[in-house]
Amino acid sequence: MSSNTPASRAWQHRAAELGDRLPTGFQIGTATSAFQIEGGARDGGRGESHWDAFTREPGRILDGQNASVAADHIGKLTEDVTLLRELGADSYRFSFAWPRLQPDGRGTLNRSGLAFYDRLLDQLLGNGISPMATLSHWDTPAALRGGWLNRDTAMRFGDYAHEMGAVFGDRIDRWVTIADPATVMFNGYMIGVHAPGQALLFDALPAGHHQLLGHGLAVQGLRAADVRGGIGLANVHSPVQSATDREADRDAAALYDLLRNRLFADPVLLGRYPDPVGVFENELRYLHEIEPDDLRTIHQPLDFYGVEYFQPSRVAAGAAKPVRAPEDRPAEERPMSSRLPFHLTEFREHPVTGFGWPNAPEYLPVLLAELQDRYGEALPPVYLTAGGASYPDTADVRGAVTDLARIDYLAEHLVAAVDAVAPGGPAEGVDLRGYLIWSLLDGFEWAAGYTQRFGLVHVDFTDPARKRTPKLSYRWLQEVLSAR
Repeated sequence: MSSNTPASRAWQHRAAELGDRLPTGFQIGTATSAFQIEGGARDGGRGESHWDAFTREPGRILDGQNASVAADHIGKLTEDVTLLRELGADSYRFSFAWPRLQPDGRGTLNRSGLAFYDRLLDQLLGNGISPMATLSHWDTPAALRGGWLNRDTAMRFGDYAHEMGAVFGDRIDRWVTIADPATVMFNGYMIGVHAPGQALLFDALPAGHHQLLGHGLAVQGLRAADVRGGIGLANVHSPVQSATDREADRDAAALYDLLRNRLFADPVLLGRYPDPVGVFENELRYLHEIEPDDLRTIHQPLDFYGVEYFQPSRVAAGAAKPVRAPEDRPAEERPMSSRLPFHLTEFREHPVTGFGWPNAPEYLPVLLAELQDRYGEALPPVYLTAGGASYPDTADVRGAVTDLARIDYLAEHLVAAVDAVAPGGPAEGVDLRGYLIWSLLDGFEWAAGYTQRFGLVHVDFTDPARKRTPKLSYRWLQEVLSAR
């Protein structure tokens, strides 16, 4: 797969034009996750997460790094909120670090952890920035043995949500229960390239179900705490197409669509799991064993539905070829497993980002139209809760980062989203409320370590002070937001 970056399409000089196209009230903001930026791994009694343990295992992280310091958001909180204010962001989606707040995954909330998020919320609200808080973004406390394979983790998550709602329920505008449970199940439990590093294939399905059950319990816990903000979750979605019209490829694509999209949306929005793809009935037999009471718990009324979009997927039948993974490529780009009955094929017609993901904004309207068609009136208002791209950002001798490819990526995805839901658009029935850019800062990109950069703001990871430098994309977005 080539790692070519697309040639600039001149959006650098069209900030005012894009600002004019954004609907009134459409929120633009940025998103981060605690583990990727906070650092302070042992500060204030923070407990260990499954990701802390995973980073210590040899060969797990591409550059052998860890997130013990990351971008040092803990130490540079005020500077980061200032960057948000100067950007003109409407909203900031951050995540609470569950092990910072409950080091053992249960019990009394940790005062030091509460104090940090109390300061964060004070500064956001004081600067007119709307907080969107995620309760769990992959950093499950390691003390919860078995992680999401253990049903008890869902119960503990519901308790944690209630405690957090009781403390912060009057100051948060939108709550995201769980971020991207599909990737947690797929990468962490099915193929083992993310924490906790288990390669269970279809025996990983309970990890997906228990996350959804935890979501439902968390919604109940937040409502019991009488939080004033809206409640939703954030699912990653990828439009799926078959590599060919062969029946085997179409079956494989349907299976991948089920695992990546419908498995995590249908129970939440419709109260049922999707019917297993016929030829893969045996692999999906776990879905027949779900208790109806669990589905009733999962199927809670939501105030919004979070959608993360980064790329479409083209799927072919048969296992990936068992080739040696290139040492300089991110784990997410390596063959998923030679034991799965499908594999991803390339989109040769599209340029790719630093991760090797196809840059295909035209599939974002396809995704929104699919959600409308599948869920109709059951689909609540939608926020695009994460979208962005990694590129090989390099500072010049003056320290400036001229990331034209990211500017074009963001502009074209924003235009695609807004046009899709406009009158006459393919998804005009979708109530799209905003777009949150991944990410405010460069951070620890999971198995790729510090080799991939998504930030609007460059972070120098060689500098103990973690110097921040706004990239050209940051300055461009400032112009877009000031032109609304």
